[in-house]
Amino acid sequence: MPQLIDPNFSRAVVLMVEHNDQGSFGLVVNQPSEMDAATLLGALSIDWRGDPDTMVWSGGPVMPTSGWVLHGPCAAATDEDATIETGGTIELVEGVSLSTSPETLRAIAEEPPAQVRLLLGYSGWGPGQLAAEMARGSWLHADLTREIVFNTAPDEMWESALRSLRIDPESIVQTHGIH
Repeated sequence: MPQLIDPNFSRAVVLMVEHNDQGSFGLVVNQPSEMDAATLLGALSIDWRGDPDTMVWSGGPVMPTSGWVLHGPCAAATDEDATIETGGTIELVEGVSLSTSPETLRAIAEEPPAQVRLLLGYSGWGPGQLAAEMARGSWLHADLTREIVFNTAPDEMWESALRSLRIDPESIVQTHGIH
């Protein structure tokens, strides 16, 4: 929401991966970086065999050298609907998985799925911090959809997420308090 003045989260769409009493962990999914996938993976001695225009995204301000891979279903040698079975991959919702292992990164770089997003950094909150920000109205919660994560232009994601809640983005005002 506009009243959250942290520039890291201006019109940010954060995919929440974990939220519990110990804290919260998420990935910003609508902030592309200036780096392309081939450059990033080349620095790790991994060849990127996907679209040369694939960008790396900023997942958030915490540990900007940590890497994450959001992806749709990955093709296997004989089954196009198979997903990578390597450890370090969790399915967040149907069709959206998060992978963290170097083995999975190599497999994805070798044969990228149709929907993939490489991210550096993450967004993190200490115990109770995100809940307090939500209570102040700094964040809204919308359901995760594969469509928003993979098929919506980054500059349209925030508005798409708002519209999924039946909120007109033009009705959002930058102020504190109840209106």
